[in-house]
Amino acid sequence: MVLKETLLRHGFEFESDTDTEVIPKLAKFVYDSLTEDTRAGDGGGKEIQFSQVVMEVMRQIEGAYALIFKSPHYPNELVACKCGSPLLLGVKEVGEAENRGAFVETELRLAKDGDKPKEFYIASDASAVVEHTKKVMVIEDNEVLHIRNGAVRIYKFEAGKARTAKGGLPRPASIERALSILAMEVEQIKKGNYDYYMQKEIHEQPDSLTTTMRGRLIRGGGDNVKGVLLGGLKDHLRTIRRSRRILFIGCGTSYHAGLATRALVEELSGVPVTMELASDLLDRQGPIYREDTAFFVSQSGETADTLQALEYARSCGALCVGVTNTVGSAIARGTHFGVHINAGCEIGVASTKAYTSQIAAMTMIALALGEDTLSSRSRREAIIDDLFNLPDNVKEVLKLDYDMKNLAQELMEEQSLLVFGRGYNYATALEGALKVKEVALMHSEGILAGEMKHGPLALVDETLPIIVIATRDATCSKQQSVIQQLQARKGRLIVMCSKGDADLMCPNGGCRVIEVPQLQDCLQPIINIVPFQLLAYHLTVLRGFNVDQPRNLAKSVTTS
Repeated sequence: MVLKETLLRHGFEFESDTDTEVIPKLAKFVYDSLTEDTRAGDGGGKEIQFSQVVMEVMRQIEGAYALIFKSPHYPNELVACKCGSPLLLGVKEVGEAENRGAFVETELRLAKDGDKPKEFYIASDASAVVEHTKKVMVIEDNEVLHIRNGAVRIYKFEAGKARTAKGGLPRPASIERALSILAMEVEQIKKGNYDYYMQKEIHEQPDSLTTTMRGRLIRGGGDNVKGVLLGGLKDHLRTIRRSRRILFIGCGTSYHAGLATRALVEELSGVPVTMELASDLLDRQGPIYREDTAFFVSQSGETADTLQALEYARSCGALCVGVTNTVGSAIARGTHFGVHINAGCEIGVASTKAYTSQIAAMTMIALALGEDTLSSRSRREAIIDDLFNLPDNVKEVLKLDYDMKNLAQELMEEQSLLVFGRGYNYATALEGALKVKEVALMHSEGILAGEMKHGPLALVDETLPIIVIATRDATCSKQQSVIQQLQARKGRLIVMCSKGDADLMCPNGGCRVIEVPQLQDCLQPIINIVPFQLLAYHLTVLRGFNVDQPRNLAKSVTTS
C-alpha cells in the first residue's frame, strides 16, 4: 500500500487491487528515475542495465515473490528473481532431441557467451519443464537471472548495498552456478488412461507406497532382524531420542499426516510429540528450545508458512528435519537432514498419494527411533510385516471405487457432511473432510468423536449425512457407543469398519457400511483415507467442478 500510494502521487493509475500490478509500475518509476539521473550526470554516464533496474525494485519490496521481467526498453532481454517463492531455470541446446530419457551427466556448467544456442525455460516447478529438458538450476533467494544475447548471467542481490558516492548504481557481483539433472520422467506428468490427475494419483498409491518403502525395510530372516534403514536419519537417531520433545510442523494435509503418526512416534520413542500448524506457531511465536527436534512436513518443500517456521526454529537452535517429496526444495535445503518420501510427481492440487506416502515415511521414522528398545520389538515387527503388505491392501480398498461413486450420487445434492474419528483415525476424519471440501466444494467437518457431546451432537438429525470411522483399534468400543448414540437420534449414518465387522457395528442394519482391510492400528489411516479420496473425486465430477484445480486454491501455497 505504501508503494502504491507513492506511485499514485507520481501520476500512475491502477486498474486492480493486486500487489502484482504495483511491481511493473514500480519498475517503470525506477527506470524513469535512473534514466533522469543518468541524463543529469549523476549516474556516472553509464547505460542502465535491466538487471540493475530489477535490483532497485527488489530493494523496495518485501515478502515472498518469484518475478520475471520483460520490457520494450530492453528488447530480447529477460530478468528473473525470487525471494521465498520457488523458481527454476531449464536449459536446452537448440536442436537437441526432445527429452525422452535420463541423462548420464551428473553436473553441467551454465551457458557462457560463445556456446551453442540455448533455449531457456523459467518455471516455478520442475514438472513444467521436464517435457522440454532435464537440465535445470534452482534459483536461490536474492539471485537475479539476466538472459541477454542468448546467454545467462546470475547476479547476487545485496539489499544493504547502497549507491556509490557519485550516485551511481552498485555493481552486482556475478556468480557461477551448476546445472543439475532432474530425476523425473515425462510419463510422470501425463494422465495416461485417466480423466484427471487426482484420479490417476489415487490409483497410483500402491506403486507410490512401494517406492516410498523401497530399500528402507529390512525383511529379516537368518541373522537379520526386521528393521528400517533411513539413510538421511541413521547418523542422527541418538540425538533425536535424547530430545526434550519432538515437534511436527506442517500445514493442511501435511499437518494431518503428522497427526496420524504422532501416537506411534510417542509410543516407540518415548519422547513427547507436539503438533504445530506452521501459521499458528508463527503467530504465537511459540517457544522452541535447543533440545527440541522439529520435523517439517511438506509435499512441495516450498510451503511459505512452513518455510518461515523453519527459519524461526533454526534461529531458536532446534534440530530441524525435513520430510518432503521434492529433492532440492527450499525445506530440503534448509533443514539439517531429512527423509524424502519418493511418492513421485503430484500434479492435482488435492494431495492424495503424497499423504499416504508421508504417513508411511513417518511410520518408518518412528520404527527407526524405537529400534533400540527391546520391549517394543514384537510391535515393531508386526508393523513392518504389515508395511510389506500395505500396497496389496491399498489395491484391495481401491476396488471400492464403484461403491464410492454410488455413495457420491446419494450425497451430491447435500450441503454438509460430518466425519467422526478417534485415535489414529482422528487425522483420517480431518483429512477426509478436507478432501471433500477442497475439491467438491461441499461443507464437511472432521470431528474428534470424543467431543461429540460437547456441541456437535446438536447437529444430528435424519437428513445430515455422518461418516463414522470405526475400524478395529483401541478406540473401537468407544466408536460403537458413538454409533449407538447417533442411531438413537435417527442420524443418517455411514460406517467405515474392518472387513467382517458390519454386523457388529450396525447390529440392526439402518446404516450404510464401508468395509476395509484390517492392518496394524497405526497403518489403518493409510487404508481408511482411500475411500474418502474416491468419494471426494466422484462428488467433484458429479457436481461439475474442476477436480485438479479447485476454486481459489494452488498446489504449492507459497504465500502466507
